[in-house]
Amino acid sequence: MKKIFNQISRYWFMFQELVHRDFTERYKRSVLGMAWSILSPLLTLLVMRIIFTQFFAKDIPHYTIYLFSGNIIMSYYRESTKQGMRALTSNAKIFTKINVPKYLFLLSKNVSALVNFGLTLIVYFFFCIVDGVHFTPKMLLLVFPIVCLLLMNIGIGSILSAVYVFFEDAQYLYDIVLTLLTYMSAIFYSIDKFPHSFQRLFLLNPVYVYIKYFRTIVIYGIVPSPAYHLLCLFYPALFLAIGIHIYKKYNHEFLYYL
Repeated sequence: MKKIFNQISRYWFMFQELVHRDFTERYKRSVLGMAWSILSPLLTLLVMRIIFTQFFAKDIPHYTIYLFSGNIIMSYYRESTKQGMRALTSNAKIFTKINVPKYLFLLSKNVSALVNFGLTLIVYFFFCIVDGVHFTPKMLLLVFPIVCLLLMNIGIGSILSAVYVFFEDAQYLYDIVLTLLTYMSAIFYSIDKFPHSFQRLFLLNPVYVYIKYFRTIVIYGIVPSPAYHLLCLFYPALFLAIGIHIYKKYNHEFLYYL
């Protein structure tokens, strides 16, 4: 880790430029620009609120916030990992000519996605106020799942970006995976009606783990157990370990395929 921080410090100016480029390219030729970061989840929330309220809202308190929590976490995960998948291929012209750490391109994509997520969180908390959710000091703990999610996205992004270099069809397979994850993350429904043994299977979905953390803190005002915090730490540790191993193993081979 110390080596990584030293390299980031060494290439700090380049890293800043990469983040700025990724952020500006996202809204290039867009009339509304950054407003899309807010409008997109709001429009999705509106559609889901209209469709699913009659079926699922009766047994779920603060259903708008319940939906919004799942929507913004899933949207952040989707944006971060899909951008991360193309981190190497979209920057091949740079690192094939200049010897720079390849993970800098992946980190820049994740910082850009994190900024968009931060803008969405502002609207999220505004909706919490409108919906009558009580703010407590416990909400400061939301920093924990956000950091865990950021690290996990970096880990998954590193795996996907490496796979995408050798196997471009990975983008289509990952779209299917994202669809499955969306429906398995209990974004618009509650898992309470499932058998208890089946409910535990949802914890195999890391996105759902962080969605549940948000809802537990914001809606119910309850701090998750120490075991749940360890589960939140397990997923980023697992995917980061795999991603770092892949980057080290195939670092030089990337050049031949790009």
